[in-house]
Amino acid sequence: MRRRQFLTILGGAALMSPVTAGAVDTYPNRPIRLVVPYPPGGGTDIVGRLLGEKLRASLGQPIVVDNRGGAGGVLGTEVVAKATPDGYTLLLVPTSHVINPSIFAKLPYDTVKVLRRSRSSRRPQS
Repeated sequence: MRRRQFLTILGGAALMSPVTAGAVDTYPNRPIRLVVPYPPGGGTDIVGRLLGEKLRASLGQPIVVDNRGGAGGVLGTEVVAKATPDGYTLLLVPTSHVINPSIFAKLPYDTVKVLRRSRSSRRPQS
C-alpha cells in the first residue's frame, strides 16, 4: 500500500468517533460495533481490524467488525447514520464518505449531519 493511501485511510480513521450518550464511568459496558463500509479482505478492512484490536485492548470490550460493503461506502454509512447514538456503533470513515455527496444525487443520510454528530460527541458525556 502506498504511503499516501495509508495516510488517507489513517486520516479517515481519525474521524472515526463514537456518537455517545450516557455516563462516563459505565462506558463501555458491552461490545462495540465497528462498521467498515467495504467488503472483508481489503485495505480498509485490515485497518479496521487493527484498530479494533487496539480499541479492545484500550477499552476492555470486544470490538465487532461489521463489513457493510457496497455503493462506495454508502451502505455502511447509512447503517451508522440510522444507529442509536449511544456510542456503541462506530464508523471507519473512508475517503469516499466525503466524495459521495458530489457523485450521488441522493444519499440516504446527510453527510454533514453524520460528521457533525460524531465530531461533537467524541467522548461519553456525563
